[in-house]
Amino acid sequence: MTTTSQKRATFRQLHQSGCFVLPNPWDVGSARLLQQLGFKALASTSSGYAWSTGRADNRVGCDDVLAHLRALSAAVDLPINADFEGGFADDPEGVAANVTRAVATGIAGLSIENSTGDAARPLYDDALGLDRIKAARAAIDATGEDVLLVARCEGFLCGERDLARTAARLVAFADAGADCLYAPGISTAAEITTLVKAVAPKPLNVLIVQPTMTVVALADLGVRRISVGGALARAAWAGFLNAAREIAGEGTFTAFAGAAKGAELNGLFGGK
Repeated sequence: MTTTSQKRATFRQLHQSGCFVLPNPWDVGSARLLQQLGFKALASTSSGYAWSTGRADNRVGCDDVLAHLRALSAAVDLPINADFEGGFADDPEGVAANVTRAVATGIAGLSIENSTGDAARPLYDDALGLDRIKAARAAIDATGEDVLLVARCEGFLCGERDLARTAARLVAFADAGADCLYAPGISTAAEITTLVKAVAPKPLNVLIVQPTMTVVALADLGVRRISVGGALARAAWAGFLNAAREIAGEGTFTAFAGAAKGAELNGLFGGK
């Protein structure tokens, strides 16, 4: 079994050059299958995990998320990057306390958003957002563990499609100690290139928001890592819903024709 320190060293090395995909499992089974497929690192997904527990995204408490991160980290030999939402606190002190707890789960990386969850005020003001990243950085450093800090600017997901302001925030987060920068929602080559250049030499993470995006094209733009968020979970749920709705509405079972074979799944999970 790979040690936690080895996972963290591997994860940091992945961010030094090239481009890699960081797929997002939502439970132990999906994490183990992604490891079987040869991915080099994984990231949790707040939405995928929430749906697996019968809750909406951003409706899961910190204690449950910490238990989930601990289970994922123990289940695979790959580094796990935690989707730690907004740190489960508004004030920097609360963020720091929760980040300290997250580091203890065995994760190799952790992201903090600047979104509030309040539709009337979707983003923290810039000063507070920056202080929250500084607090997360200080908390990680205080543990003495080599956990990578990812700072996220959620403006494009909240309707504030201001590239210059997003770039300024990411640069400030980088200066505050973030190791990797992330603005989910950007999609055009011009947007991506602008942010890659703005945060360089630190790496930029891009979320796949268009199915036409490719690893090769993003790598050519200078993207260092690629996430899929809740998309794999949504794809799995789509298969489930299509089959279940057919049964409920038509009384037929044709959707099962495309189902994965039990023998294949048992083999992937190490069975005979």
